[in-house]
Amino acid sequence: MPEIRPKKVGIVACSGEEMAEGTVTRLAALRVLETLRPEETVTICLPLFLAGGEGDRAFARYYPTIAVDGCDRRCAARATEMYSGKPAASVVVTDIVAEAGIGRVDGRRRLNEAGQQAVEATAVRVANLVDELLAPFAGRKNGESISLTVQQPTPASCACGSGIPVQTVAVNGETVTLVALPLILAQFVEEGKRPSAETTRELLQAVQIYNPIPTDQAELYAHALQEEYARFCREQEVMA
Repeated sequence: MPEIRPKKVGIVACSGEEMAEGTVTRLAALRVLETLRPEETVTICLPLFLAGGEGDRAFARYYPTIAVDGCDRRCAARATEMYSGKPAASVVVTDIVAEAGIGRVDGRRRLNEAGQQAVEATAVRVANLVDELLAPFAGRKNGESISLTVQQPTPASCACGSGIPVQTVAVNGETVTLVALPLILAQFVEEGKRPSAETTRELLQAVQIYNPIPTDQAELYAHALQEEYARFCREQEVMA
């Protein structure tokens, strides 16, 4: 299957407002997104993610994500795993507070001193996880120390504009957007696969890994993919 090179890490923070630790998750995530690792991270909106935001779900399906939860209920981690896949890493504020020996976190709207310390400790943990996840793509060696640098503050960017490759195709007269299709088509051409019934079946299987396809519409999608691949092959021959 096509490999989409990780360039960003998605940060999905718990949206719980009934406890101070929920406030810690959001402030810590914002510090990572805007100050500690603004060039390497994007935010994933948990409410939009749960409501069916395809941009956020597609990002979490392809790129590594870090779930930042306030307590051991792990709502953010569970939601990510349910709709897109198990997050690459997960942190829980209550665990970090206990490990660091920070006092009682309090104040949902205005955090106390312990809450502020929890924000910093959580942000540092998340930033280090970002570095670890991206290390294989930055030429770092295993075990090489990673400095926690503070970058120029920038507004947090959203996963909706992450640049995940998509392509629209006509399926039984309706326009459908399929994520990763451009990469799949290109890979099939590189492997020398000619348009055929067998290639169409392989295309459908590959596309189904990244896109939900109703069982009763599989044949319709297969027909659309067959035509799309034939067109793509013709274009590649012209360009050759």
